[in-house]
Amino acid sequence: MSHEISRRDFMKVVTAGTGAFMLGPAGLIPIPEALLKPNETAAAQLGTFPREETLITRILTGRVGTPDNFNQWVGWKWQDRGLQNLADEPLWTVDFATGEIINGAASGDPTYSEDFTTLTVPLREGVTWSDGEPFTAADVVYTVETLMQYEGFNAHTYFADNVETVTALDDYTVEFVLKQPNSRFHTTFLDRWGCTRIFPKHIFEQQEDPTLFNFNPYVGCGPYKLHSFDPQGSWTAWEKREDWDQTPTGILYGEPRPRYIVFQYFADEGAQILAQLTHQLDVVELSADGLKALLAQAETSRAYQPTFPFVVNNDPAITGIVYNTARPPFDNVDVRWALTLAIDIVEYTSIAVDSSGTLSAVHIPHLGPYPELYIEPMQEWLTEFTIDVVDGETFAPYDPTAGQRVAEYARSRGYIFSDDAEFIGKSFGLGWYKHAPDIAEKLLLKNGFSRDADGNWLLPDGSPWRISYMTGTVLSNHDARNAVAAVQQWRKFGIDASVFNTENGADLGSTGDFDVETVWPGREPWGAGPDLYRVLDDWNSAYIKPVGERAQSAYHSRWSSPEMDDIIQRLRETDPFDTEQVVAIGIEGLKEAIINMPSTPTYGYIGFIGWDETYWTNWPGSENAYCVPYTHWPNFKYMTPFLRPAGES
Repeated sequence: MSHEISRRDFMKVVTAGTGAFMLGPAGLIPIPEALLKPNETAAAQLGTFPREETLITRILTGRVGTPDNFNQWVGWKWQDRGLQNLADEPLWTVDFATGEIINGAASGDPTYSEDFTTLTVPLREGVTWSDGEPFTAADVVYTVETLMQYEGFNAHTYFADNVETVTALDDYTVEFVLKQPNSRFHTTFLDRWGCTRIFPKHIFEQQEDPTLFNFNPYVGCGPYKLHSFDPQGSWTAWEKREDWDQTPTGILYGEPRPRYIVFQYFADEGAQILAQLTHQLDVVELSADGLKALLAQAETSRAYQPTFPFVVNNDPAITGIVYNTARPPFDNVDVRWALTLAIDIVEYTSIAVDSSGTLSAVHIPHLGPYPELYIEPMQEWLTEFTIDVVDGETFAPYDPTAGQRVAEYARSRGYIFSDDAEFIGKSFGLGWYKHAPDIAEKLLLKNGFSRDADGNWLLPDGSPWRISYMTGTVLSNHDARNAVAAVQQWRKFGIDASVFNTENGADLGSTGDFDVETVWPGREPWGAGPDLYRVLDDWNSAYIKPVGERAQSAYHSRWSSPEMDDIIQRLRETDPFDTEQVVAIGIEGLKEAIINMPSTPTYGYIGFIGWDETYWTNWPGSENAYCVPYTHWPNFKYMTPFLRPAGES
């Protein structure tokens, strides 16, 4: 007799029963009906979560290494296990899906003095910590003064260098006096994926050394409070606060709908797919192939976009290739341009992301306000821009049809999507650089490179040109996807390129011990509003250290120029709310980056999300993008009031 069953029958088997689960070290385990019904109190003591009241998602950053330590101000503490995304309320949060800044624990924008040496911050009234104590200006003042006092805090140097005094003018107004003008000081409190968060003064002031405090249980101003966690770091569970209406989330958006939210560790995307197929994981984030596999099998799952390219394409990060300009031959701008022009971007994106990435030829992503404010106005300049090749020959490298060519290639492979020009531009980008291996060859020959008898490139000293592309060990992540695609293109061009996978990339990158890497070709902008200060300041010469010492910038090209330093200084001295000036200076900075190409931008960061609609609906998909769609972002708490239990109209 055959024991085979259909997928539909299998689903009935694994989802039959009470619909309640408990958490074990390996994940969610269905509660046997005999255990649940006769003694619901005993089931609750075992850590049970009624499935229809529980939303289950994954921990993006993996198994928690210090499960009982929630002191996120010291070292790295897995903020996406629910700290930043459920339990905490920063002063402000960027929502890159809507292009807005959300006033959280602050009630409005900061007000600067004319010379940017003082600012006042208004706080939201009626907010309480999850233990019932009121949130006031005293908490903010205590936080800043404590961060300045103890060197063990992550933000100690920033506040010690910038703050002269911090004062509570009243219970809901804080004044900062700065040591020097800084028109972007407030952005340290602006949450994008990490910011300066506020201590509950009444708890931390009782600690002899707050840098050694585990802060367990976590107390925050967010709408959820800590319920329980796995001592091995596999999951963390949160429960909706009874006084949710005394949180910024509740005040702004209403009551969160899930009673419980569980963040679960999954070892690989196969485990995620299986868990969603059996309705034990409401949200997955996969590779292109993983998402296709899920959608091919699932009857209740959906992607961010209902049709190809399916992906989340409004993340404010640009992916691509970073050259170590402190290491020859990458210190030569001709070499960097040659490596860029050796790439066929249609083939590249096909290899990297199955043609689903949105191209950007500049060092910011094609999303939100950036196309209208920056990328579209730069099209004429990009088209007319030329590089010097050799002996007076110039070349215009920009191809304004690149996005259309990627779309045509995707359609030739059977993908179906709208041919509307606006859709094509939004999904595939406006343009990129030409595939011009003949020009790349001229640039290299001009600088003393040569080819051997087999056509392989040799360095000016006659030795084989080998490029080691450093990337991480998670092969579905975009650093690895860019690495594989670039190496394939360069090998086609005759360079002995290879991928170097390592878990030590952060250290090697920051000390300059690499050839080429990915993270990222330009630092992410905040994701709302026009300001590119966060992008451009990473190329500040003040942050560059000799190779072997840790650079102070977030990214690792070790490139700067006097022209970029001047642009950064002028932007720092410009009111961040003066859109016209901010955009004009920002365009200057993007042009300077393109001319020097210290890194090659390719496509915007995209997310391959799958939402299961068995228990929860009204996800913020592309047709209803009311919020950042990721559960690991701090904006997740603002999504929870808009989710709907399945079956509710």
